[in-house]
Amino acid sequence: MSYKIVMDSCGELPARLLGDERFESVPLGLEVGEYRVADDENFNQKEFLKKVADYPKCPKSSCPSPERFMESYSAPVEHVYVVTLSSHLSGSYNSAQLGKKLYEEKYGKKEIHVVDSESASGGETQIALKLMELEEAGLPFEEIVKQIEQFRDSVHTYFVLDNLETLRKNGRLSGVKALVASTLNIKPVMGSHKGEIIQRSQTIGIKKALGKLAELAAGEVTNPHERRLIITHCNAPERAEQVRDMVMEAAQFKECIIMDTRGISSMYANDGGIIVTT
Repeated sequence: MSYKIVMDSCGELPARLLGDERFESVPLGLEVGEYRVADDENFNQKEFLKKVADYPKCPKSSCPSPERFMESYSAPVEHVYVVTLSSHLSGSYNSAQLGKKLYEEKYGKKEIHVVDSESASGGETQIALKLMELEEAGLPFEEIVKQIEQFRDSVHTYFVLDNLETLRKNGRLSGVKALVASTLNIKPVMGSHKGEIIQRSQTIGIKKALGKLAELAAGEVTNPHERRLIITHCNAPERAEQVRDMVMEAAQFKECIIMDTRGISSMYANDGGIIVTT
């Protein structure tokens, strides 16, 4: 059965799947003052992080248009799956859904399913890779839709950031009642609940925060030998490897994937941020 998996650019893909015709990334837009770029294959993380560091205000993002999503649905395949970042964090999900409606009004019915990841970054990757597995197993479209929604509900997301200001200023911390002052070097360990950001714990210093993140990731997973550990980092490969080692020592996953963040994830994670999904 022919299929295509469309992700918005908040989701990363492992290197082995870059350029794979079964996948397509639809770019969001990035804006740092007058500096505006698409979050596509030309994204320059180093340049972007410097722009953000030098800019006194908050960087912004824009979701893809419904028409851009509609273009992706026109591929000559029978099944199309779309994975977007949490609808609580972006309009990308609504845009993808409207793109489906526009496509069907113009071309007629097609088996298209849009998944609200209720996560971001590696959470989208988890869903995309599971979709690939289900399709390659030859399951019918309706069964894949059922299973992928159940799988989405089982994905856990955790993150530790050196800087929460982009999330705060863009109103993405509405689910967090209070955050302690960063001047005390207290690092919150964050997570998600049905797509909204929540605070799971807090520690003093980044080392202890990463340890707590690893403890949560290993302790809350069910059947780790059947699941992937996905770690995305913003210019912090050594931290990512440390977290991998701590998690894998406590829980044996079938696979661990470490990736650098793309543009949108880099904007919110900021330099040094670590995101873990299980």
